[in-house]
Amino acid sequence: MAIKQGDFVEINYTGKINDTEKAIFDTTDKEIAKKEEIYSPKTKYGPVVIVVGEGQVLPGIDKQLIGKEPGKYTFDIPDVDAFGKKDAKKLKLLSMKIFTKENIKPYPGLQVNIDNQIGFVRTVSGGRIIVDFNHPLSSKDLIYDVEVLRIITDKQEQAQSFFDSMGMPVDKVTATEKEITVTTKKLLPEEFNKALANDLKRLIKVDNVSFVATEGNKEEVPKVAQVPKMAQVPKMAQAKKE
Repeated sequence: MAIKQGDFVEINYTGKINDTEKAIFDTTDKEIAKKEEIYSPKTKYGPVVIVVGEGQVLPGIDKQLIGKEPGKYTFDIPDVDAFGKKDAKKLKLLSMKIFTKENIKPYPGLQVNIDNQIGFVRTVSGGRIIVDFNHPLSSKDLIYDVEVLRIITDKQEQAQSFFDSMGMPVDKVTATEKEITVTTKKLLPEEFNKALANDLKRLIKVDNVSFVATEGNKEEVPKVAQVPKMAQVPKMAQAKKE
């Protein structure tokens, strides 16, 4: 059965930069991550479930998965379908005062977080610093080795993978052909439930989604659903290396 847009598929992948060194920068394989010295204990390795066409992977992967069947593939991904081309507007000239205020000594290559934007110091000249907020892999062509393990058609497994991909813990998910029931400890806000229900109906193609709480009191929206507020005054912190 060929993959089509909207399908739930389970995949493994390894991403490399398409240059002479073919450096690996992304993988679902723990052993490859350790071998290439990109392993992070905070990362959960192993197969992942994505919904094709929902932007859960790079556009170049989404596009090339359509029409494929379970198996192993190598996708060449141009920069425009990966992390895009470098944008000169994302080069910002900042004053040294911003750094000294936070006791940070800037140098070329230093990764920093400014107003929740990750950037890299490009140049340091006197009291002026140029920070590049482009993605480090922008303007890079990539290669992805992708293994499609299976196409998931079971609605309950689809629903469970939906919440797993969000990192949202739920007590139980049950699904029939027409309905999904989600059980949580506490009742979530109505607007939040409505948004989740709309996504589940659209992706899994059921008629009804209901939420059941084992405790009656209402809980605040989980952190996964909240958008951090941007500080009015630029705040800077040296980004932690994984």
